[in-house]
Amino acid sequence: MEISGAKIVVETLIEQGCDTVFGFPGGQVIDLYDELYTARDRIRHILTAHEQGAAHAADGYARATGKTGVVIATSGPGATNLVTGIATAYLDSVPLVAITGNVPCSLIGRDSFQEVDIVGVTMPVTKHNFIVKDVNELADTIRMAFKIAKSGRPGPVLVDIPKDVQTALCSFEAQKQPVIPYPLRFADEGRLERAAEMIRNAQRPYIYFGGGVISGKASQELLEFAEKIDAPMGCSLMGLSAVPTDHPRFLGMQGMHGHFASSAAEAESDLVIALGVRFSDRSTGNKERSSRNFRLIHIDIDCAELQKNVFADLAAEGDIKDALERLTAMISQQEHPDWSARIVQLRAEEKRRTERALAASRSKGYVIPSVPGDTDNKPAPRRLDPYTIIDIVSAGADDPIVVTDVGQHQMWTAQRYPLKRPRSFLSSGGLGTMGFGVGAAIGAHAATGKRIVLFTGDGGFGMSLNELATAVTQHTPVVIIIMNNGVLGMVRQLQTMFYDRHYSNTTLNRRTNFVRLAEAFGAAGAQCTTAEELEKAVKDAFGYNGPFVIDCAVDCDEFVLPMLPPGGSIDEIITEID
Repeated sequence: MEISGAKIVVETLIEQGCDTVFGFPGGQVIDLYDELYTARDRIRHILTAHEQGAAHAADGYARATGKTGVVIATSGPGATNLVTGIATAYLDSVPLVAITGNVPCSLIGRDSFQEVDIVGVTMPVTKHNFIVKDVNELADTIRMAFKIAKSGRPGPVLVDIPKDVQTALCSFEAQKQPVIPYPLRFADEGRLERAAEMIRNAQRPYIYFGGGVISGKASQELLEFAEKIDAPMGCSLMGLSAVPTDHPRFLGMQGMHGHFASSAAEAESDLVIALGVRFSDRSTGNKERSSRNFRLIHIDIDCAELQKNVFADLAAEGDIKDALERLTAMISQQEHPDWSARIVQLRAEEKRRTERALAASRSKGYVIPSVPGDTDNKPAPRRLDPYTIIDIVSAGADDPIVVTDVGQHQMWTAQRYPLKRPRSFLSSGGLGTMGFGVGAAIGAHAATGKRIVLFTGDGGFGMSLNELATAVTQHTPVVIIIMNNGVLGMVRQLQTMFYDRHYSNTTLNRRTNFVRLAEAFGAAGAQCTTAEELEKAVKDAFGYNGPFVIDCAVDCDEFVLPMLPPGGSIDEIITEID
């Protein structure tokens, strides 16, 4: 029996185990949406307010589960609105399939209405992309998209389908099971044996891990490995949640805004074992200086990341889970009492620095940033500090999925929030996409059914608050914590520290009442300036069935500390600002 290309798309998605798609309809995907309507009892479609929000929702769906997220958009602006979301997934290795409609094949290249070369546009930010001009190739192309998205290092794949291919007829036979990713590559045995020898000879080993441990499902193997070699651990932003944050060997996130103890431990180690990380500038700082005191073992599923940003004394391409299992078996129990004692000292030093910085922060007079033409701005005596906000929220939460937008609040959350299990922390790391949060929260709940806590800033929330309409419609139980300082905080911090306090266009000068805004969308909300108010709001929020916005007043000169200057190293770390 012959069916239309549009029906083939829907049937193939269902065949591949897709239960939810996110998107926004338009003229060049109207046939596809007609088939989604027909199959609505077998596959759910979530309509977002904007295509970028749909892409972030599909991304959040994938990050929360490890499954491939799916997003659909029409041609032209619909397709280009996906680009930021696709790039966000690409930089963080998230499996995503983006399906776009296009004008009929006969009109391609003729500047037709809403025509754009989305394949060309997205080529730099996808693992692969396709334009399907023959309906007979449609099903296998979509299957291949899923296969590529999940194989090796995950990532996004785009499939562009002209309208006439959607309406064309073709025979179709569903496969009995979803496609299987390409076989994993495993690290060379000889390289692992050399790595084991380097580990046996080390006196101060340190493990630095990233998101590859989560996507490789290697959390338990990592913990067993750390115990076997008696080593502390630190991670990149993308590695957060791979191990519980209260694990005694875990020193926290390292890098530009990471924990002092983790960054210092790496600098003082004689061997760093890097697992599933790409040594980005934010995590590593001055790469030439960061690697001068230790030897480096680097293991990653993607050979393109080996010897790219930092020279490794031993580099091995292969699956992290398998490599850790084999390495652990090769090594007898190691003990490093002097190194363990030094780690205790570094933890104590970090605690002293943190407490001193917090005391200084809490003792100063909090202010609202001045607004041009406003002569009534006066010191505001009641403001919440970020760590107090995070502590109160985490104390009232019951193991939610934590999502962040991008900015100061993201770093404070990464430093402070207690995480218990893999895939419970979702954040845009590589691209640093402001506006990621609400869409990702919607997708994460759609995938898991769990309550979501979203930390955002007034700047980032302003880029995605339209998706509050989607969250209300979907009854998404998301508690949105706005750290509202009235400024673009991270940029203002850089202006304070490195640009002589030239606050060029970082004071938002907005009068938005976020509680009334939430109510206008159909959500609930509360405004908080004290810990007591926040405790009550958190209790109300976690008992509410739907989105709840909590607007927390934060001082505009709260800074994310510690901080490595851009391109700096551990000996230049900043832990206090006058």
